[in-house]
Amino acid sequence: MSPVQALRHYLLALQFFTRVPVTGRLAAWVGYSPAMLRASAAHFPGIGWLVGLWAMAVYAATWALLQPLPFAPLVAAVACTVATVLMTGGFHEDGLADVADGLGGSLDRERALDIMKDSRIGAFGAMALVLALLAKVSLLAALGSTPGGLLPALGALLGAHVLSRLWPLGLVRSLPHVGDTARSKSKPLADQISGRALMAAVLWVLPVLVLLAWHWGLVPVMVAAAASAAAAGWMRRWFRLRLGGFTGDCLGATQQVGELAFYLGLAAALARSLA
Repeated sequence: MSPVQALRHYLLALQFFTRVPVTGRLAAWVGYSPAMLRASAAHFPGIGWLVGLWAMAVYAATWALLQPLPFAPLVAAVACTVATVLMTGGFHEDGLADVADGLGGSLDRERALDIMKDSRIGAFGAMALVLALLAKVSLLAALGSTPGGLLPALGALLGAHVLSRLWPLGLVRSLPHVGDTARSKSKPLADQISGRALMAAVLWVLPVLVLLAWHWGLVPVMVAAAASAAAAGWMRRWFRLRLGGFTGDCLGATQQVGELAFYLGLAAALARSLA
């Protein structure tokens, strides 16, 4: 693939997965087709680089502004979480809420799929969303309160946003799409992702893991990555058993759980090194 075509695919992914404006002449140059959108999924972790860097900037600016107040890391964690939700439009958080409503609201597969298609949020979705946001903010605040200061939280943000966006592609690769494909948000992604596209996604992930391992050592990064992978694997198993496949909401939910697990794994590993 030529660099120009790769750039078009990246910008299409940016247009689809974020609220960053790709409009006018730029959008016309990028173009669109279902095949292009499927190919752009290879750059999903690349979107994580952009979201992660934005989160890092907001966290660092807020942390610096409020130092030496004791709650500076907590406020910074809230600020960067708000910033990422605004940037992505809450795309993945919405998927998490819908999955919680569907799979929490009914044991019947078809009924669960119907609930997940309902745009209204229910009790299970609200609880999942609130608890996930609380966990995210708490873990980022804890990472920002370590003796390492700002760097653990910033590294966690970049690593989690990049790596967690690899796992949904594994679902698309290994499970069939289920539900109402004609109306699904993930319809263009319902077909199998090629092995070449998956390898391109992995190449987006490797540099951030190497960078974090160079700074903290291999063990903390391996623990964080393993925790994220295990969480994504558990989500895949859950969807296979309950739904027999995935929906677009399942992809968003997997990203969110993988992100949270990365924060938790890194925080736990750093805590053990400080003990």
